[in-house]
Order: sequence, then C-alpha cells, then structure tokens
Amino acid sequence: MSPMQTLFPNIDWPEIAQACLDTLLMLGGSLLFTLVLGLPLGVWLFLTARGQLHARPKLYGVLSLVVNVLRSIPFIILMILLIPVTQAITGVSIGIRGAIVPLVIGAAPFFARLVETALREVDRGVIEASQAMGATTAQIVTRVLLPESRPGLIAATTVTAVALVGYTAMGGIVGAGGLGALAYQYGYNGYKPDYMLVTVALLVVLVQILQSIGDRLVGRYSRR
Repeated sequence: MSPMQTLFPNIDWPEIAQACLDTLLMLGGSLLFTLVLGLPLGVWLFLTARGQLHARPKLYGVLSLVVNVLRSIPFIILMILLIPVTQAITGVSIGIRGAIVPLVIGAAPFFARLVETALREVDRGVIEASQAMGATTAQIVTRVLLPESRPGLIAATTVTAVALVGYTAMGGIVGAGGLGALAYQYGYNGYKPDYMLVTVALLVVLVQILQSIGDRLVGRYSRR
C-alpha cells in the first residue's frame, strides 16, 4: 500500500480530480457573468448617488434596495428559492449549469457594491477636470473612472472570486457538485474524515492562489 493510500484510505482520486474541475468550471462561469452584470450595476450605483454625475436619488434608492436585499439572503436559501428560475433559464436545477444562475445572482450585487466603493475613491478633481474639457459621461466612465479605480476593481474581483469559492462549496449541499458536494456527501454524511480534509485543503489552496494573483495585480497597477 502506498503512503497516499495509507494516509487517505477512502479517497477516490479521479473523483477528487473531477470535483476540482467542476468547482473551477462553476467558479469561472459564475465569475465571468458576475463581472458582466455587476460592473455596470456598480457604475450605475455610483453615477446615480447623491452628488454624482447623474444623481437620481429615487433610482439610487431602488437599485440600492435590490442590491441590499439580494446580499442579505444566505446563499443556500437563495439557491433553493431560485430553483424555478434556474430551471427556466438552464433547463436543470442541479449540477454545474444549475449552480451558475444562483451563484451569479448572489455574487453580482456584492461585486456591484465593491465597484461603487472603488469608484468613490477616484479623485473628484480628476472627474471635474474631465467635465470641464467637455467629456461625456461615457467617456468619463471608460477613460477616467475605470482606469483610475483599476487597483480597487481588481481587489473587488479578487474578493468576489474568493466569496464564490465559498458559495460553490455551500452549493454542494444542495446538488451543485464540486468539492463541496464531496465534503458533504462523503466527509459529513459518509463519516470519512479524509474526504473532508482533502476537500478543505484543496479549497484553501484555491483561495490562496486567487488571493495571491489578485494581490500581485493590485500591486502592479498601484505602482503605475
């Protein structure tokens, strides 16, 4: 018996490898759609806030309420509530495709708030100077706000990616698949602590890799 079999007698390594792939697919797909939806939502939150370029207090209040409500619902409950929506959009309610819809709906409002915070850090004088030169709102957003807030946006993306790793693990409890499903099915229900140990260790490694990449990118663009 090999040392690995001695330390982890219950582990089916091909199954672990497939679960890692499933987790990465869920993370990649949900992060992509979260950025696509959350970035414009965060920009709109910033623009419509009181004292900003297109201040619309009522619209901001509605957007802020929707974001706060979605952020306040625990992800497992949100995933269950969204089963009919997920079924209508993807045709399934479990598995990788079934997990991406609630992952995006759960993470996009969170990311939007981080985007709004990052945009608020941009020097007001730079925005006013752009307005004085006749720049349109679209030009200010694409050429001033987003470039100037790049380190903050990268940090926001990193935090969101790490949060999504946790969401995918929780989603495993209700049939999303991935490492969370193995930890729950075999580690918790099956009383196989080696499964729990390996899946948790892999999730920790994934989080560390994501955080390291994010920190390096933030440091790189902050020096520019």
